[in-house]
Amino acid sequence: MEQPGDGLILFCKKECATCAMIVPVMKELSQGGRSLTIYTQDDPGFPEGLPGVINDTTLEQSYHFQIETVPTLILMEKGRETGRTVGWDREEWRAMTGIKGLGEGLPLFRPGCGSKNVEPGIVEELAVRFGGVHLTSRRIVSPPLEDEMETCFAHGWTDGLPVVPPTEVRLVRMLEGTTRSPDERIGTIPPNQAACTVEKAAINAVMAGCKPEYLPVVLAAVEAACLDAFCLHGLLATTYFSGPVVIVNGPISRAIGMNSGVNALGQGNRANATIGRALQLVVRNVGGGRPGEIDRAVLGNPGKYTFCFAEDESGSPWESLSVERGYPEGTSTVTLFAGDGVQAVVDQLSRTPESLARTFAWCLRTVAHPKIPMAADAILVVSPEHGRIFQQAGWTKSRLKEELDTLLQIPGKELVRGAQGIAEGIPEEMKELTLPKFRPGGLTLVHAGGTAGRFSAIIGGWLASGPRGSQPVTKEIRS
Repeated sequence: MEQPGDGLILFCKKECATCAMIVPVMKELSQGGRSLTIYTQDDPGFPEGLPGVINDTTLEQSYHFQIETVPTLILMEKGRETGRTVGWDREEWRAMTGIKGLGEGLPLFRPGCGSKNVEPGIVEELAVRFGGVHLTSRRIVSPPLEDEMETCFAHGWTDGLPVVPPTEVRLVRMLEGTTRSPDERIGTIPPNQAACTVEKAAINAVMAGCKPEYLPVVLAAVEAACLDAFCLHGLLATTYFSGPVVIVNGPISRAIGMNSGVNALGQGNRANATIGRALQLVVRNVGGGRPGEIDRAVLGNPGKYTFCFAEDESGSPWESLSVERGYPEGTSTVTLFAGDGVQAVVDQLSRTPESLARTFAWCLRTVAHPKIPMAADAILVVSPEHGRIFQQAGWTKSRLKEELDTLLQIPGKELVRGAQGIAEGIPEEMKELTLPKFRPGGLTLVHAGGTAGRFSAIIGGWLASGPRGSQPVTKEIRS
């Protein structure tokens, strides 16, 4: 880009009424002996008949000077900008130009118009064209006659569904969702132990269909997945059903329109669907965690496409999951749980917390297998109608957990191999013991769902739950 010399620089466009109004001022300046360079954004012939007019319809100069409004008048001295005014402000223009009678007869003030280089969709293209953002990822060009989405399939970048082609413009637009540098490393993704940067995560967020404002949640989810306690490598390699379940808490869930209500665990909400999918695509495309390779699941589960929802905090009878996990109220977080599919809990008749807790306990006992204790963690998603029963009775979350712990103490004789005519179970020598269904801290309660329907849900965990496998992890969401 050719750098303009010292003097006055004016950015304008024909379609701006204020720019058209100040054409006499431009003529006065150009005749006053001061150096004046005029960059015109939309019509090379505007303003007509003046010297020093430069065609900036490519918007290169406008981009580099970070013009947001036209007209913008800039004063350059000794190669550096020493003054700038936007719109028409007669006194400011007079002060900057040193011409006391400048614009006599014009209004004292008129606002300008938006500059063309900051119009929606333009700024990202200019950043790509003029090197405003440094991207390091490998460029792959789709063959001329091939649909870009088919190129993504051909390279194995998808989860079986079409993805949004991650063009440079889309990537730059996605990166606007965070203040973090594209080259910031956010974790190491197994099984390839590949470094994942903000840029890599953003590429997969584009492919998943995320909006830029979802990106901070995706980044936090990737960071959480990379924590040792989550054991992502083992989770990928297991033959069991499990995959990452993402639970979002805090103001950001509402700001980006996540669903914590009707059909919270189902389809239909863009943020829920794409955030969980972005994490899965990062695992696949950055880490190499592909089905049939490192992913050896016997059956898998549909949640491995995406499994993400927000907790209904405003209607909850209890403190939020993030507060329970040690974060101050109002903090936005993601919690990851190694979970499988959704198991229904039906109880339309209980009206007391004691009765409903027994229903929960009976259903929770079936996680993985009714005769397998302390192997898989679980999330109990308590719906609003069920939650109200505990709220009206004054039961805290701790009280319900204590009750469930008591109800889920199971005699060993019911669990041993061969009991109930079922070969599965614990060794015979443990028959005299009484064992809890879940390890200490292995049961998590979350409040979500529509306001009508006495149904809750259980999300069973990986059989290797706990310190020897995967534990729930929580990360604060940074902008």
